[in-house]
Amino acid sequence: MKRARQKVVVENEAPQTSQKIKKKRTCFQGAPFGEASLHTLGWGSLPHHVILRIFQFLSLVDRARASSVCRRWNETFHVPELWRRFEFELSQPATSYLKSTHPDLIQQIIKRHADHLQYVSFKVDSSTESAEAACDILSQLVNCSIKTLGLISTAKPSFMNVSKAHFASALTVVFVNSKSLSSIKIDDTPVDDPSLKVLVANNSDTLKLLKMSSCPYVSPAGILCVADQCHGLKELALNYYILSDELLLALSSEKHVDLEHLRIDVVSENPGQVEFHTIKKQSWDALVKHSPKVNIVMYFFLYEEEFDAFFREETPVTHLYFGRAVSKAMLGRIGMNCPRLIELVVCANGLQPLDDELMQIAERCKNLTAMGLGECEVTCRGFIEFVKMCGGRLTQLSIMEEVLIPDNDYNLDQLHSEVSKHLGRMWFPDMMPTW
Repeated sequence: MKRARQKVVVENEAPQTSQKIKKKRTCFQGAPFGEASLHTLGWGSLPHHVILRIFQFLSLVDRARASSVCRRWNETFHVPELWRRFEFELSQPATSYLKSTHPDLIQQIIKRHADHLQYVSFKVDSSTESAEAACDILSQLVNCSIKTLGLISTAKPSFMNVSKAHFASALTVVFVNSKSLSSIKIDDTPVDDPSLKVLVANNSDTLKLLKMSSCPYVSPAGILCVADQCHGLKELALNYYILSDELLLALSSEKHVDLEHLRIDVVSENPGQVEFHTIKKQSWDALVKHSPKVNIVMYFFLYEEEFDAFFREETPVTHLYFGRAVSKAMLGRIGMNCPRLIELVVCANGLQPLDDELMQIAERCKNLTAMGLGECEVTCRGFIEFVKMCGGRLTQLSIMEEVLIPDNDYNLDQLHSEVSKHLGRMWFPDMMPTW
């Protein structure tokens, strides 16, 4: 339509005007990236850097389709820059929603691009076959220079069903050959102490992040080896059973950089059968003195009778999440002994109001900015007093409406108004969705 309108103008204009338009049209056709230029030269003649930029915005499937347009585009498809980051998806079609990476593409990557891979992840479903396939690929990356490695199970058990020997052998290939690993996420895997020693021997100068929660074959000695040798480690995620005083002291040594993030999962699968050790206050103090800005995040999935070892002394935890019921006494200890607390989430407590415990937390936890309460009870007056004490520093406040119990002083409508006033912004309690 644009060209048709332009033609009409040319035919009805004076000769002088017509000549000007012809000159403009000639200039337009000579423009490097104009519409006419693409029409004249063809898409296959685009400069290499432009094709590469287009490919970087395409999904893998679309990129593969585009590679069949012409020889130049196929050559661009194999440019090393496009293969630095790759996610292998492995699944069994009958049992998973994941779309698996085609086997031919996997072989092509191993053959032509293994030495280009730098940021690699494996996403597998719950089947053992998929986890074993991931291990088979890992064992073939002998020429790799990977910097980031992630093993992601969309559902358990996956990697945990692979034999420890097979998994450790495959992982060792990457640990030995990469030499520059900086970020490793291997939660829920059968990684073991010998594997970690290989990791340390080859990547101690570059490792900055290690996430390995739910790895039952790693011992306190195994993780201590990492802390002793990897002085650049900034983020660490692990289970409480391998946390020790020696580990915290190793992370606090003069040679070690400041730790930024420590995540600790405290999990019990068998109620009453697990006794948890206590970390000394001196060890926590040493860590905070060395890394004063460290975030210490603890996730608790315990039964009430298993909390005895925790928070009897001052603990520098900053983020606390309770996935199961936690007692009033435990919340009282948190108010007494967690002065660095920034965020607290309680999924369940019981049928006794938590007014006193919230008052204590508001009074002593001066850094608290986020609070979430699930299946608990708090009187409207008690909750208003809590918010009043915390004031505008509560940037996140997620409370289920069912938690709040009307009393003689306030109902839910009045509570909304009072809480909004003290927060300095409009606030409403969360409501259970109705389907």
